[in-house]
Amino acid sequence: MENKLIGIVQGSTLLITAILLTATIACKKAASDSTTGTTTTTIGTGVPDIYKKIYGATSITTDGTYITIKATSLPDHKSPYYKGTQWAATLYEAYNGTNPLWSQNPNSIAENDVTYKIPLNPTVASTHSATPLGPMGVALNGVPIFNQYAAGGAALTGEVNSFDEYDGHPQQSGMYHYHAEPYYLTTKNGESSLIGFLLDGFPVYGPMENGKTLTNADLDVYHGHTSATADYPNGIYHYHITSAAPYINGNGFYGTAGTVSQ
Repeated sequence: MENKLIGIVQGSTLLITAILLTATIACKKAASDSTTGTTTTTIGTGVPDIYKKIYGATSITTDGTYITIKATSLPDHKSPYYKGTQWAATLYEAYNGTNPLWSQNPNSIAENDVTYKIPLNPTVASTHSATPLGPMGVALNGVPIFNQYAAGGAALTGEVNSFDEYDGHPQQSGMYHYHAEPYYLTTKNGESSLIGFLLDGFPVYGPMENGKTLTNADLDVYHGHTSATADYPNGIYHYHITSAAPYINGNGFYGTAGTVSQ
């Protein structure tokens, strides 16, 4: 009888272990399955609702001081830059934009894991630091937001012709990113909608506010202003996208920037 009980216990232990292992593998697969451009987001406790709008993140957590956002940088919309990649079957699309000078750059979209650590409660900086070349913020779909410069700090004059129909393109490592208005998001959610957040924690909105298309003249040197928004009815400093340089950000971060790591 004793040996029989031991056998039952051992068998049960093996069964439970197998179930847990299967569940773990399934969870890992779900989190990394990007063949359809969808992302499973893990939300930590205490994360404010506004950050839950970042649907392209793999995880969003907070320690009470910072919000940590992890994303793969893969756009959830189609692009000619998906050609030849593992996602081509569902996400490749030949260029169908309106730029007669469009010319595809030689890079293809690849997964680039990026971690953004931004202030939970952003405040104006005493010294405004310059934005970096590379990710200076994250859009709601997990795509990095870059500043108004091409590689080496050059103007975007020529590089703009490689932007796809959604105003993005990949750099050498395959990191897809936006320098200007992400048309996929503004078409989907509206031109006055929330676009994402910069590293200083202040939000970025589309080119319209209260029915008016904004220009650089409506904004300060950091390319933003303070007013109420749909997400912040009590008012907050926020950036706006415009159709002319610097597009998203001007003379550096308005607030104290967090960190970004790859």
